[in-house]
This record gives sequence, structure tokens and C-alpha cells, in this order.
Amino acid sequence: MGRSNPIDLTSPTVVTIFKHSIYITSVFWIIAIALVLVIGSALLRRTSTFNLSSDGLSEPRNRTYLRMAFGAIWLFDGLLQFQASMPLGLGSDIVQPLSLGTPSWLHALMLASIGIWNNHPIALAVGTAWMQVGIGIVLLVSNGKVGRVVAGVSVGWAALIWLIGNGAGGIFQSAGSILFGWPGATFFYVIAGVFLALPPSVFRQNFSRYTLRILSVVVALGAVLQCLPDRGFWHGGNANALTTMTQTMTETPQPHLLASIASNVGDLAGRMGGGFNIVVILWLLGCAVGLWLASDRMWRWPVWTLIAGCVFFWLVAQDAAIFGGLATDLNSLVPMALLAFCAMPTLVHKVPLPRRLPRELRSSSGAVLASFAAAMVIFSVVTMSWASAVSPPEPTQFLAQDGPAQHVNTPAPSFTLTDQFKKSFSLEGHKGYYTLLTFLDPVCWTDCPLLAGQLRQVRSELPPNAKLNTVAVTADVYYRTLPYLHHFIKIHDLSNVKDFYFVTGALSHLRKIWKSYGISVIQTKSDAMSIHSDYMFIINPQGQLKWIIADDPPGSWSGQNSAASELVSLLHRTGLA
Repeated sequence: MGRSNPIDLTSPTVVTIFKHSIYITSVFWIIAIALVLVIGSALLRRTSTFNLSSDGLSEPRNRTYLRMAFGAIWLFDGLLQFQASMPLGLGSDIVQPLSLGTPSWLHALMLASIGIWNNHPIALAVGTAWMQVGIGIVLLVSNGKVGRVVAGVSVGWAALIWLIGNGAGGIFQSAGSILFGWPGATFFYVIAGVFLALPPSVFRQNFSRYTLRILSVVVALGAVLQCLPDRGFWHGGNANALTTMTQTMTETPQPHLLASIASNVGDLAGRMGGGFNIVVILWLLGCAVGLWLASDRMWRWPVWTLIAGCVFFWLVAQDAAIFGGLATDLNSLVPMALLAFCAMPTLVHKVPLPRRLPRELRSSSGAVLASFAAAMVIFSVVTMSWASAVSPPEPTQFLAQDGPAQHVNTPAPSFTLTDQFKKSFSLEGHKGYYTLLTFLDPVCWTDCPLLAGQLRQVRSELPPNAKLNTVAVTADVYYRTLPYLHHFIKIHDLSNVKDFYFVTGALSHLRKIWKSYGISVIQTKSDAMSIHSDYMFIINPQGQLKWIIADDPPGSWSGQNSAASELVSLLHRTGLA
């Protein structure tokens, strides 16, 4: 048993890798792809006509507003993905809690997706960031076919986030409330993307009516959820759901004024109890009825009433949703409010917005910006697909937990002990082989099985003819005889690991070896197992110690993959083919 270090979400090592990948490596590829797109557009003479189609020039005003609003949201969400804690935090700290209470099929899908993310956190975090920035920029600059195509891409991407990243927006969770994010922010991104992907004539005829009625149904269902007693909004005092939520959220570092507003409204909800919830329900029901009838009666008040409530509860119930270092979007109330505004019945017959830039500048600059943004989307799709389907797991989690390995160049302390086959084993006798060395307690049930799993996985990822010995030295004062070693090898499936040696010997000899490798072993007679340092050592064929790897073994599947990936990488860097 060794240390127990939590994963540092802002590990300097991981943050450095993330920044290099997102600001240097990915930018190089994006520029290269963009140049190809710009040259191709120029050769096909599309640059001079970009944004100048008849449909684009006559774009309905509400479509322009919708495109600008959700382009800005996608861009903002993408910039949030640049936060340093995203690679390590999004899967386990954001998505995993949302999987609780979901149906078994969705729960399994979300956990599998978390595993994929944690296997490739840098590649997927970089891809997610540039994907969303690219979608946002294209929507902002393109009023034509390119914008419609990327709007279609945004529908698929938003739907994927809604299902897997948001746990279907919390619709299966017993605590779901429209005040706390139900039915998910990206649900509204999907609606916006669908209408932006449609031909302009179809958009003009259907957007306002259908959008307002969809929002009417959503708001009505939200009112029903507020009525349910298990949601906690009928309680008074600190048992009130809104009071509890505001107390939790305001613990996140944020502007004092915002925290004060949220806290005071939460206290008010607790004092009023069911009375506050009645006000919320009446607001929702009034908006639901008004939105359903708004298109026929050209009402604006339901839209403005919904927007006012959304802004208010975004501040007090969702606490502005952007603080804490792991925010991924503005939460649900802002996109719902923007969608309602863009569907305002009185906007349907407004003339298109005037184009203030000269035609040539609007076309050429739009084409170049769209090319770079499209390059971001293409780069992201390829990067994330390649990482998920082809690339080996990243060592990112392992590096975050244990830090980088220490590179040394010193003679490895030699020893001669007895292996599990009752034969003498010495490092001197195995020159010509690389050695991956660690220390295991044969009766340990915590860290040592995980370390054994790493040895097993590392060997399985190397060619059968690789000249590698994996060696474990006994790290137990009392349980060090061969029967204990045989039992450990059997239950942890080490017998089939090629060139694996579990070695032991006299306690006095073991103590000298522990000391020579800096391994602390603490144990009394009453202890069921020892407490010892967790390290891996890589020794080259000449008997030189090359790497010292602190190894507090991650217990998760993806963490084990990450550890094995780092060990294999270090072996290759040492020279193992």
C-alpha cells in the first residue's frame, strides 16, 4: 500500500501539454487546412460570391438574430473549453455526476463515453474546444450554404452533448427542474441548429410558430415538475430546493454582488416556502399559454415575460453558470430566452437587416473567416475520431496524479534473490534485457494488485519478442515466502506474463534492497499487509537505472490505461524496440 494522491485537475504538467496542443500543434493544422480551403475557394471563384446569394441577402431578420445569437453562444462555449481543468475534469467531475439516476442503457453509455474521454483527455478537450469555436464563427459570418451545413453539424454535436454529456438534460432525474437546467442547454441548441439548417423559405414559414409552441410545451412541463412534491420546492427553510441550491452554488468563487443576490433570493424562497413556488408555477403557466397563442395573436408579452424570468433565475437559481473552472455553457435559461426572442411574432415580417459593409469586403472577409472556422471543425472531427478509434490511451491521468518520471543515469543497485520457480535471479545475470522493476506485497489487496495490472498490461502492449523482464521484489516483512508469492501470481493472472519474476529472500537481504532503491516498508506483526512506497524503475540492458517513476496507481480503467501508456512510452524512450 502506498500514497493516495488525488488527481490535480490543473496539474502543471498536464496544463503545459494541453496548452501546447491547443495553441501550437492544433493551430498549425488549422492554418494548413484553412489555406487549402481558401485556395480551393479562390480557384472555384466562390470567394467573390460568398454571402452574396439572393437567399442570404434577403435573410429574414429573425434568422439573422438566431444565427448571431447561437453563433455567439457556440463561440463562448468553445472558449470555456480552453479552461485548464477541462481535460481532466470534464469526464469525471462534470459528466459522471449527471449519469446518476439515468436509465441503465444511458448510464452505461455515459460511463463508456467517460472512459473514452479519460483515455484521450487532451485530444478530445482540444477537439471539443475548436469544434465549438468553429461552429460559432461559421454561424456568425455565413448566411448561406456553408452556414446551413455547419448548422446541421451543430445539431448532431449538440444532440450528442445533450444525450451523453448532459445525461439527456436531466429528464430522467428525480430532481429535474427548469430552474436548475432541465431539459438541458443543448436541447435549445438542437432546435436552433435544425431551423438554421433548413432552406430559408422553410425557415420563414415555420420558425416562429413551431419554436414558440415547442417552448410552450417545455415551459408547461417545467410547471408540472415544479408542482411535484419530491422536487423540494414546497418546503420551507433550508429544506427548500432553491435555498439549498443557492447555498451550494455561492460557495464557488464569484463576484460578491452575484453571490449576494443569489443567496438573498434563496433565503427568500426558504422563508416563503410553497408561496415562492406558487409564483414560479404561475409564471411558467402564464408563459406556456401565452407562447402557444402568441403567433396567432401577435403577442409579445409572453416572450418578454419568459425572457425576464429566464434572466432572473439564471442569476439566482443557476448562479450565472460560468464560474468554478469547469463551466461548459451558460446553462439552459439563456439559450431558451434567446430562442424565444428570435421567435418573437413581430419579427417575422420585419425587413432584413441592412448590410453595412461593402459587398467585396463582406464576401472576401467572410469567406476567409469561414474557411478558418470550417478548418477548426474539420480538424476537430478528424482529431476526435482518430483519438477515439485508433490512438493508444494518453498518459495524461497518470501524469496528473504522479507527475513526470525522474530521468537518471546511474548503475542500478544489483541484487540476487529467489524467484517463484525457486531459481536464483540476479540483475547481473539478465544483462541484455530491459527491466521494469517494482516492489509488491504479496498479501496486499489495495495498490499492489493495480501495480500488478500495470505490469501485465505493459507486457501485453509490447511485441512477444521484446527483450523485457518485469520484476517484482517482495515488500513484506512477514509474508514473503514462496506460497504467498504463488497465491498473488495466481489471483492476479501474472503466470502468463512473459519473463515475469516475483523474487524474495532473507529479510536482511530484502531490507538492503529496499534501502538501495529508496523503498520504505512499514509493518508490524498485527498488520495484515505492509505500507510501502509505490515506484517503478526502468533499467537498461547495460544495468543502468534510467527512469524512476512515482506510481500511486490509478484505480479506474482509464487510469490504468494511462499508467501503462506512460510506462510503455518510457521503455521506448529508453531504447526498447
